Amino acid sequence: MSFSSPSSSSSHALAPFGWDDAWEAEFAPYAAQGLVPGRVVRVDRGQCDVMTADGIVRADTAFVTPHDPLRVICTGDWAAVEAAGNPRYVKAYLPRRAAFVRSTSSQRSEGQILAANADHAIIAVSLAVELDLGRIERFLALAWESGAQPLVVLTKADLVPDPVTLSHLVQDVQTAAPGVDVLTVSSLTGEGTDVLAAVVASGTSVLLGTSGAGKSTLANALLGADVMAVQATRDVDGKGRHTTTTRNLLALPGGGVLIDTPGLRGVGLWDAEAGVGQVFSEIEEYAAECRFPDCAHEAEPGCAVLEAVESGALPQRRLESYRKLLRENQRIVAKTDARLRADIRRDWRMKSAEGRANYAAKHNGRF
Repeated sequence: MSFSSPSSSSSHALAPFGWDDAWEAEFAPYAAQGLVPGRVVRVDRGQCDVMTADGIVRADTAFVTPHDPLRVICTGDWAAVEAAGNPRYVKAYLPRRAAFVRSTSSQRSEGQILAANADHAIIAVSLAVELDLGRIERFLALAWESGAQPLVVLTKADLVPDPVTLSHLVQDVQTAAPGVDVLTVSSLTGEGTDVLAAVVASGTSVLLGTSGAGKSTLANALLGADVMAVQATRDVDGKGRHTTTTRNLLALPGGGVLIDTPGLRGVGLWDAEAGVGQVFSEIEEYAAECRFPDCAHEAEPGCAVLEAVESGALPQRRLESYRKLLRENQRIVAKTDARLRADIRRDWRMKSAEGRANYAAKHNGRF
């Protein structure tokens, strides 16, 4: 079947998976080469499953496996696949509109791409355990940096029967997620799942969260069937067991596409300065009022950020989390940026020299 000039992208066989006029235009050069489009639904050890107009085909990824880990093909990519062959090969993939990237847990200073071309980033957070606002802010920074619109979903709401307590928990998350909707859901009672289904009905959504956050149960609720394996919640701590082991792309019956991901034990930043700024937008607004444009918000006179903390307008926890994520992001970027490494070393030497001078002045009786 040819895809070079379909009558309408809305009636295209791949429309349920996100195919539109813009993707069609991007694909035109590959269609001229006799290649067919498809969306990657799963990647596994040098091969991937690609949804084409004729169904899912298994394709080899040898042509799209560069040394740069951020350029390897991943779930959510739109691929240009050979029309025939045994094996069939993915020859290229289209430029990504969005990419969710984190740093790996290794010491090799590498980024890892988790999902491509997502419009919504659904961050699942379990109410079965104590909220970790810092981790939520970390997920949000990566989501904003990816180019997707984040949404925080508090799962297992049935475990918090007191409405006042639940309201306080939602308010805590809203404080940590300015500009982001916060939704409570329960896959057991069905609470909130209809609202979530309406959100994900348009575009592609990637489902993110730590192990046991209830992502697979949530995915099944959206799919209307037990497609994703689910294990029972542990009695000892209320956490679910880790079940999803690969990233899978699934078309939802109510419209839209869902990418389910394995639980993330570590959520390291990867060149996410803009994302951090978006998460802490109120701090950035205060910083614009500081006396000095290069204010570090540590002890400088006229610091509007510190004044906001002292007045209670800005929680101290938010400022500490902001500093932590900025430092972490700077370290990650410095590992691949020689100039930034040199700047950091220079600043460190200046601060060390200043500290030694202050120490000497103090012990000489002049301080």
